[in-house]
Amino acid sequence: MKNSIIQEKSKKFAIRIIHCYKHLVDNKKEFVISKQLLRSGTSIGALVAESRFAQSDKDFINKLYIALKEANESLYWLELLYETNFLTKEEYVSISEDSDELIKLLVSITKTLKSKINS
Repeated sequence: MKNSIIQEKSKKFAIRIIHCYKHLVDNKKEFVISKQLLRSGTSIGALVAESRFAQSDKDFINKLYIALKEANESLYWLELLYETNFLTKEEYVSISEDSDELIKLLVSITKTLKSKINS
């Protein structure tokens, strides 16, 4: 069940990131940080999708840990974009809340799976 929730939320986040990227490039003429955000923000869902066919439990957890790192990196790029006035406070708060939610979900899933494997 949790895996399908994380799949859904990470895909919706990737779509938001793509729209954010297009907005930053087309309207703000920001090309460098937005590209970094595009890469990290869309890779979360790709890693979650890839984890469905992991070769082992360890491989599965590893892919989700990498997705967690990408979610954290995305949050960093969003903070930079906000603090350099490329994103409004409203834009930043809205999308960073989604990023925070993904981080919390991934932390919960990886902790639960790791404790099951270790017991």
